[in-house]
Amino acid sequence: MRWLLGATLLLAVGIVFQLGLLVYAMYVLLGVMLISRHLAREWIENITAERECSRLTAEIGDKVAVIVNVKNAGKMPVPWLLIEDAVPKQALLQRPPRISMDGRRMNIMQLAPHGQKSLLYQVTFLMRGYYQLGPLLLESGDLFGLHRRFRVATKPHFILVFPKVLPLEGYDLASRRPIGEVRLTHRLFEDPTRISGVREYQNGDALNRIHWRATARTGSLHCKMYEPSCIAGMTLLLDFHQAGYATRNEPHRSELAVTAAASLANAVYQMGQQIGFITNGRDAADRIREEGFRHEFRTRSLALDTVEMQSKSERLRPVIVETRRGPEQLVRILEALARLEFTDGLTFGQLVVEATSRLPRDATVVALLPDVPPETAIALGSLRRRGYAVTVILLMYEDENFAECMGRLLAEGVDVRRVESEAAISEVCSECAVR
Repeated sequence: MRWLLGATLLLAVGIVFQLGLLVYAMYVLLGVMLISRHLAREWIENITAERECSRLTAEIGDKVAVIVNVKNAGKMPVPWLLIEDAVPKQALLQRPPRISMDGRRMNIMQLAPHGQKSLLYQVTFLMRGYYQLGPLLLESGDLFGLHRRFRVATKPHFILVFPKVLPLEGYDLASRRPIGEVRLTHRLFEDPTRISGVREYQNGDALNRIHWRATARTGSLHCKMYEPSCIAGMTLLLDFHQAGYATRNEPHRSELAVTAAASLANAVYQMGQQIGFITNGRDAADRIREEGFRHEFRTRSLALDTVEMQSKSERLRPVIVETRRGPEQLVRILEALARLEFTDGLTFGQLVVEATSRLPRDATVVALLPDVPPETAIALGSLRRRGYAVTVILLMYEDENFAECMGRLLAEGVDVRRVESEAAISEVCSECAVR
């Protein structure tokens, strides 16, 4: 635009002062600029592209092959074309990185009329997550460098990488008790296979409760008394608030929390028990851009900023997978854990208040916490006093204030375990299973 204005101004000066050579030169320059502008737009608009991914779900350590086919649909050759397939920059820059690249995701090429070329690279996923590959950014222009055009040519692909799931030692699958024999405070359910005693008949008692032997021996009707049903199943509460995870321990502690939650969910699911998951973290899928894409951009930086996922999400609702049985439960929980990101919204205490109505009383509440401020201990103690069986797994290292946090929880009558590494996950669950 500045070249065009300058040439127009010089042309006007030449005409006013009757400078024929200057006028002729400006006519030629303006003609070249207009033709170059037209060609640059024509070249970039005739480019089409498609991306192929070998898979859309992966495990940690898997490689995904990406092929991008670029084709010139026009009748004129494209003298130069710069293509770049976008990948999440933060995942590459993080230490340790979340992904690694093999091959070239950026290239400069020439395309003949109706010609086609391909771009091939591989992405290795080193940590769980929800990753955006693409879209493809095209850049072309005239031979003189006067005009450049930028365009987005493909839609992005999203790869879901599931968290690590560890086998847990100490679980007795035959017992069908996820964390041991924990009796309900309130007699919501009774187990007819476990008789706790005999009492006199009361109006309204069902006939199948009558203890005929005791009735025959005493001469009056007596009924069986059953023990309350044992708690079977688990509802996982995961604290993923940013304030609880110190930067110096990241991403190790947050990944440890996700691995512990995934391993517990898998163990309970394998026993056929109900399992649920609630967290105050955010879902990475909420940051997907569903609108705002433009076909052309004036600068490269504006194009890259527009096509990437949004950096923030304003979601304040907790991520909830309802506690129930079913073949799809584990997949739902693993998908939620794979997409989970830190939040700066709901604290864990607020999460407990928000989610209490969704907690079934016949499932143990297992909270995974990186820290225990007083309000968190009070919230969990309130759950216990309302009749819930509550166990806390602290994700803490030896040099941290474990004793203080454990003291707050024990004061509320809450059972406490600690996990400081992946190897400790199996051990802590073994303790819970046999207590």
